[in-house]
Amino acid sequence: MSILVFIEHKNCVLNKTSLEAVAAAQSIGKDLGRGVTAVLPCDKDCSLAQEIAGFALEKVIVAKNEKLGAYTPDAYSDAWEQVIKAANPQYVVMSHTYQVRDFAPKLAARFEREVVGDCIRYASNAGKLSLTRRIFLGKLDADVTLNGEGPYFITFQSGAFRGDAAERGSAPVETMDVEVGEIRMTPEDPFQEAKASVDLTKSEIIVAVGRGIKSQENIAVAQQLADALGADLAASRPICDSDWLPIDRQIGSSGQTVAPKVYIALGISGAIQHIVGMKNSGTIVAVNKDAEAPIFDIADYGIVGDLFEAVPVMVEEINKAKA
Repeated sequence: MSILVFIEHKNCVLNKTSLEAVAAAQSIGKDLGRGVTAVLPCDKDCSLAQEIAGFALEKVIVAKNEKLGAYTPDAYSDAWEQVIKAANPQYVVMSHTYQVRDFAPKLAARFEREVVGDCIRYASNAGKLSLTRRIFLGKLDADVTLNGEGPYFITFQSGAFRGDAAERGSAPVETMDVEVGEIRMTPEDPFQEAKASVDLTKSEIIVAVGRGIKSQENIAVAQQLADALGADLAASRPICDSDWLPIDRQIGSSGQTVAPKVYIALGISGAIQHIVGMKNSGTIVAVNKDAEAPIFDIADYGIVGDLFEAVPVMVEEINKAKA
């Protein structure tokens, strides 16, 4: 029994969190001695299939039907149901995106299975997986084991695995014509794309500000650091609630969940609601006057001091290094 991994895209443009799912599936496959197959729903011979074929997979399946050109839960569930019945996988692995959250429970219900969602890691013991997911806004971790026969449906939180860690290789591409029934809805442009000026989930470097920035005018200080680093600017919830930055810049349980290579927190104390949105970042740098601030518990590097003194020095040193 193999492992299927879902490749999410729009018009054959990859959602890069799918590479995190590939890395997760490859890791599980190695631990359990299972092969991994990527599945890509599309309405045509998608050029993205060749890109995915450049990873260490058994094969890439393009589930093809004219009704799969635009995402709908009806079409995706129909397509995936047929692929799963044909492939008979033990695990179906996906990234925990808005799209997956929409159709995965519907799909799993057709197999009378549940979805173990938003997992942050797994452990393998005697051929069985123990999946860890956060509960109560990240205050506790719950270990979940799966009983009964597969397929088991799993989604991993953004940043739980690194997309750049997905193993390269060469895989054949196979087209599978699938039947899709009645589509009961007309898809419109995604809300996030219409409103968001930046998708922070794709940022490699983020500079985030909290209450310690003191006023909207002082955000320019953080912007200077972001400009020096080629970073995106983000914020904790109080900043967005005050309309100092747009809501699409908010990081945390009620905002975006990100996992950049570098996350710089300026004047952010580290409330759990914010931490759950960024704790999977590669390297975390915190600047805060309060040495007891919770943000320092997860920071790789910390500066205990006034951000208005620290940031100009950081900008100066970065510019020197670039010169």
